[in-house]
Amino acid sequence: MAWRGYAIKWAKTEFVRSQNTTPRSSSLNPYNQQRCGFRREAKRPDIKKKNATQETNTSATEAGTPVPQPPPRVPRPTLFTPLMFTVGFTGCSFGAAAILQYESLKSRLQTAKDEENSEKGMQGTQDMAYWHNWWNQLSSFQRQLILLVSMVDDFWNSLTEGQKTVTGIIALNAAVLCCWRIPSMQRSMLKYFTSNPASKTRCLPMALSSFSHYSIIHMVANMYVLWIFSSGIVSLLGKEQFLAVYLSAGVVSTMVSYTCKAATGRLYPSLGASGAVMAVLAAICSKMPEAKLGIIFLPMVTFTAGTALKALVAIDTAGLLLGWRLFDHAAHLGGALFGVWYVAYGHKLIWRKREPLVKLWHDIRSPGSRGSRPGRGPGGGGGGPTS
Repeated sequence: MAWRGYAIKWAKTEFVRSQNTTPRSSSLNPYNQQRCGFRREAKRPDIKKKNATQETNTSATEAGTPVPQPPPRVPRPTLFTPLMFTVGFTGCSFGAAAILQYESLKSRLQTAKDEENSEKGMQGTQDMAYWHNWWNQLSSFQRQLILLVSMVDDFWNSLTEGQKTVTGIIALNAAVLCCWRIPSMQRSMLKYFTSNPASKTRCLPMALSSFSHYSIIHMVANMYVLWIFSSGIVSLLGKEQFLAVYLSAGVVSTMVSYTCKAATGRLYPSLGASGAVMAVLAAICSKMPEAKLGIIFLPMVTFTAGTALKALVAIDTAGLLLGWRLFDHAAHLGGALFGVWYVAYGHKLIWRKREPLVKLWHDIRSPGSRGSRPGRGPGGGGGGPTS
């Protein structure tokens, strides 16, 4: 009996041990783990979906396949600051042009007086023998250098006032084009010389992008049109007023581009002087609509300036409505509309009312003097376009 009781007690003890160790052994069995997992997941379907998604993302990441993420939502840019910059830049451009015209006229008058006095003092003091001896004393290199300078001076004097004025603009555009080819300046060029309403720097590029071209063909085309029409626009407005219109048109056209990009959500960068050049072209064509124009490669084809302006506006309007991305059609339209508006109304509203500013500047430069206002004069742009 004692042995039997001991055997029964031992059997119960082993049964309890086997009951305690069975779950642990089953936890090590992958088959059981999968079954238990399926049972638990069947009771909680939400967790199943979550785990399945996590397993899919983990396996995709481990396999090296990028998981597609939803595109970030870009907030619509605010245009209040660029609008204020446009108004302020335009006002400063015309104010500086009025002061520059005053200083230019004053300098020309003083130069004429100095030349007259020097001619009177030089009469009879020197003869051709003096200059002949001076020339003979020069070396061959010095003579060639003087001849080269003389040829450059003759070429410069053969240019019109408008061509002389736009030469500086062309040189500045060429310098910016060279900067685009410097790798270390790429980041700064993208930041300051491309206009984009989604960029953090939005105001300064509105002016700088008007002198920026990345393509040589783009720059040559814009500068060629500006060179062709420079004589007419400068004779119409004067060089100071022309510079103010050109700079203002570049900023205004960029502001129109900002507005269209923000409205359509197509936030991409732009650059080039096309907006300012379109303002010059539109001003000439609207002021002289019957002037004959032609194509450089097709000289036999001629058309009027008014027809050319209408065709350009129609093309840019179609490009804007159809979403063409070859050019910034909104900037083209903004520049053209600004040019037409200025010769029709802007000259009367802005340039003819510059007299108080010129008088204030004259009083600051010459305190106590009461004379005529040197804001008007021949070739100074005081005549301007008439209506």
